[in-house]
Amino acid sequence: MPNRPIRFLIVDDIPENLLALDALLRRDGLAVDHAHSASDALELMLVHDYALALLDVHMPGTDGYELAELMRSTERTRGVPIIFVTAAERDETRRFRGYEAGAVDYIFKPIDPVVLKSKAEVFFRIGCQARDLLRQRDEMQQIARDRDRAAAQLRAHTDNSPLAFVTLDQDLTICDWSKGAERMFGHATADLLGRSAEDSGWLDRAGAATLRGWLGPHDGAAPRHSAETQLGHASRGAIPCEVYGSILTEAGRRTLSLQILDITERKRAEEVRSLLIGELNHRIKNTLANVQAIARQGLRRSGSLGDFEQSFNGRLQALSRAHSILSDSTWSSAPLDQLIDDQIRLGTLDSDRLRRRGPAVELAPDTMLRMALALHELATNAVKYGAMSVPQGIVHLDWVARNRGISLTWRESGGPPVSPPSDRGFGSDLIAAVAGGEEGAVSVEWHPAGVVWTLRLSEGVTALAAPSAAADIPAGQPPDKGVVLNGRRILVVEDEPLVAMDIRTELEGAGAGPVQVARTVDAALSALNERSFDAALLDGNLKGQPVDPVAEALRRSRTPFCFVSGYGRDHLPQGFDDVPLIQKPFPPPVLRRVVTDLLDAGLARAAE
Repeated sequence: MPNRPIRFLIVDDIPENLLALDALLRRDGLAVDHAHSASDALELMLVHDYALALLDVHMPGTDGYELAELMRSTERTRGVPIIFVTAAERDETRRFRGYEAGAVDYIFKPIDPVVLKSKAEVFFRIGCQARDLLRQRDEMQQIARDRDRAAAQLRAHTDNSPLAFVTLDQDLTICDWSKGAERMFGHATADLLGRSAEDSGWLDRAGAATLRGWLGPHDGAAPRHSAETQLGHASRGAIPCEVYGSILTEAGRRTLSLQILDITERKRAEEVRSLLIGELNHRIKNTLANVQAIARQGLRRSGSLGDFEQSFNGRLQALSRAHSILSDSTWSSAPLDQLIDDQIRLGTLDSDRLRRRGPAVELAPDTMLRMALALHELATNAVKYGAMSVPQGIVHLDWVARNRGISLTWRESGGPPVSPPSDRGFGSDLIAAVAGGEEGAVSVEWHPAGVVWTLRLSEGVTALAAPSAAADIPAGQPPDKGVVLNGRRILVVEDEPLVAMDIRTELEGAGAGPVQVARTVDAALSALNERSFDAALLDGNLKGQPVDPVAEALRRSRTPFCFVSGYGRDHLPQGFDDVPLIQKPFPPPVLRRVVTDLLDAGLARAAE
């Protein structure tokens, strides 16, 4: 439309007149159409819009007056200005008829070019203005359509957004309340529009003071604000929200546009995280304190360093396994049967000579840890001195649930004759500690046929709805083969220096050498590229880095290896379920046994 020419129409039955008028009118931006008759003119006017029509009065058939009347009777051509061109005398009657037919002016022949051009100029400019107005109208209509489309999109976004959109005026009166606000706060739009945000109960006094501060005087560009505050929910009361505010100014009045996020779940998660961190710190410190107590008491009461090492490692393993069981249950509680099964799996108890009976119960975390130490001590004493020290010995383990507690009996039979010990050892104290130090909660009877321990716990025990069937789990690992690792090249991939030093000392003490330590993924890959190894021990995580590349490199090089980790299988590289796992902490015999098995597997593979 901006480049569309202005169009004039000349109607005359004489071609020479058409050419003459055309020559006088022609100019840039103007298109002049010719019609030789009224019918031709009407056809052209159905196709084009004209800013001016110059009509010859005297034409055969339909004359200029009749054509003008036809134009005024048709909606499309009614507004086209008409100038009659005539050679007739200036008769007032004729002129009156022309104006009555709709003419705006007359031009008389012979035509004065100056008069023609000046009158045509007026209509040319009117046509330009009309064209510009039409263009502006179209532009405004397009702007209006774009505005309506943008407003519809914005409304759709605000209505479907997880955010609530609220607009307040300078008096904190609610001017707009989105569908998201309805969902977030449970208030219908009709109930709040036009009401004070504070008086409606949606905004408390502290929040109102904050928003009034945002609406206060400011210099420069409109600021952006954010804050955490409590906002009222229709049924839940005050809920924590994160509010972002923008100041808008229109017609001298300022409004506050708010975008609001409900952070209730985030606050709950932060509270849970804080509680979990506190609980984790508490448990870690308690565990370290328990380890410290076991070490100090064990050192005081052990006859030699060898005895201390053996007993300390066993007790540490009992704690570690109990921790693993609790971790699998997210430290809520764990079944007593699972703890007993774990002692069987470690080889502390022999499933073939254990008779257990009792309802299905779960132990709280603290109770679980103490019970793990007690069962370890009972089993260790039975293996050293009691029923488990001879092939025909039997251990009966029975328990009865009592309210939130339990009464557990450990009774040995078929073992060597029993007599009370002359001194009370540390193991007996650990067994007594299972009841939390309560007087009379732990008792022992030294019958010649076998010792009987009774442990009574008043809390920390939950009876389950149905009894659990104790699974028959094979006895523990076979005893250490005692193979000396003479000259075997072993790679230890471990980021904890003390753990790496302990593993290296154990392996070199068994004759392995050289033992190379790598503390990062890159160092391990570099070591594997430089030389070959008979076996490798791979930590499950190196300073936060996954060890998958090292495991894959070991498999490609056909190097036998095992994982050494505090993680379970779920946190180790996928696709290596056939690789042995040594759980930290571990007793030295287990380490030597697994390494020996790896070396044997390597020799068998090489012989294939």
